Amino acid sequence: MEQIIANGLYLGAQYALIALGLTLIFSLMNVLNFAHGQMYVFGGFVTYTVVVQLGLPFIVGLFASAVVLAVMGALIEKFLFAPVVRRSKRDESTMLLAAGVAFFLDAVILLLFGEKQRGVPKIVNGVFNWDMRIIMPYDRILIGVLAILLIVVFIGFMNYSRTGRAMRALAQDKMAAQLMGVNVARYSMIGFALGAMLAGLVGGLLVTITGINLGMGGPISVKAFLMIMIGGAGVISGAIAGGFILGMMESVGLTVLSAYGDITYLAIFASLMVFLAVRPQGLMGKPWG
Repeated sequence: MEQIIANGLYLGAQYALIALGLTLIFSLMNVLNFAHGQMYVFGGFVTYTVVVQLGLPFIVGLFASAVVLAVMGALIEKFLFAPVVRRSKRDESTMLLAAGVAFFLDAVILLLFGEKQRGVPKIVNGVFNWDMRIIMPYDRILIGVLAILLIVVFIGFMNYSRTGRAMRALAQDKMAAQLMGVNVARYSMIGFALGAMLAGLVGGLLVTITGINLGMGGPISVKAFLMIMIGGAGVISGAIAGGFILGMMESVGLTVLSAYGDITYLAIFASLMVFLAVRPQGLMGKPWG
C-alpha cells in the first residue's frame, strides 16, 4: 500500500505540472492546445542536447528547456493563435490550428533530433528502501520533489505577483479585466509562454527517468486532457487535483490490475466516462453554458 501511494504521488506531481500548463492556456484563451505533448517532448530533447551533446550540467539543460519553450510559446501565441482568435468567430479554428501546430512540431522534432529514444544519465544514484515497504530510486524522489516545488512556485506566482493576478483576472472575466486596464494581448502571450515553459520543464525533468522519443507527444497530450477533465477545464486547483488523481489511479492500476494484462487505461477511461456522465464539468469546474 505504501509503495502504491509513493508511486502515485511521484506520478501525480509530474502530471499536475503538465496539466497546469494546459489549463492555464485554456483559461486565458479558451484554446485547447493539442500541441502540449509535443512541447513536452521538445523540452526533453533540449535538455538532452545541452546535457549529453554539449556536456553541460543538468540544471543548465533544464533552464535551457524553460527558456526555449517559453520563447516558442510566446511566438506561437503572438503570430498564430492571437490572429486566429481575433479574426475567427468559430472555436473550431483554434482547435484546427492547435492540431496543425502539433503536427508541425512533430516534423521539427524529427528533423532536428530524429526518432530514436534519447536519455540523460542519472543525476542521482542509489535506491531508497524503507523496510521493503517503499522502494524508489533517489533520482525519482528528487524529480518528484522538484515537481512539487515548481507547483508551489507556480501557485505563489499566480497568487502574489502582479502578472499572475492579471492572468487570473483575465481567466475570470476578460471584459472586466480589460476595462480595468489589463493588456489582454500581452498577458495572453505571457500565459501561453508560461504554459509552454511548464511543459518543457516536465519534459526536461523526466528525460532523466523515462527518456524521450518522437512518439510521446500524443499520449502526453491525452493524459493532460484527462487531467483537466477530471479537475475541471480552466481551473488551476482542478488541474493539480486531476494530476494527482490520475497519478494515483495509474499507480493502483499498474499494481492491482497487472495480473489481468495491460488494462490499466481501459479501466481509467471507463471510470472517467462514468464520472463525466455524472459531473461533466469536472470536480472543481463550473457547469457549461
